[in-house]
Amino acid sequence: MADPGFGVRGIYVTLISALGAQPRFHIAELIGQTQTLLATETLERHRQVLLVVDEAQTLSAAQLHVLRVLTSAELDSRSYLTLLLVGQPMLAHRLRMGDFASLDQRITARYTLPPMDLAESLLYVKHQLAVAGRTQPLFADDAVARLHQAANGLPRSLNNLALASLMAAAAEGKDLVDDACAKHAVIEMTRDNLSQQP
Repeated sequence: MADPGFGVRGIYVTLISALGAQPRFHIAELIGQTQTLLATETLERHRQVLLVVDEAQTLSAAQLHVLRVLTSAELDSRSYLTLLLVGQPMLAHRLRMGDFASLDQRITARYTLPPMDLAESLLYVKHQLAVAGRTQPLFADDAVARLHQAANGLPRSLNNLALASLMAAAAEGKDLVDDACAKHAVIEMTRDNLSQQP
């Protein structure tokens, strides 16, 4: 599920469509249709369905409730759906809250991706550039070190800072993002983040 922002109905429609059926119209019919299809996959085809939800911290309370119901082990003492929730740290906090405690209790494995160290950040930037088709160095090592420190080793923050430093280098007509460009990007991004806080 690539976009958790498409509502409760979207969860059912996504599952039904992925299982090769035509989704019915009314939500009550979708619920029954989903349960039947999931049971069929498990009991007749001997396949376990896996639903991956990226950016799961953005799920609404209603969507989390649907996922709790779909992963419920109350039907025939087994769950017909394996759920993989991928999200920011706030997801774990939300799941521990009272309303979602029963879903949290169904989680059998958890993993928190640790921040990258400097060597990993250097490799990460190099890899991202290679994926974009860049073969020549574009970032000085000291620039990446500054960006890594400001991003606390977090890939998304590093991406944002790298983009801002690329724009700073382009504005100055530089072929290489140096430490001065990285410093400029960190100052700009920090100022923007501070101005957005209440």
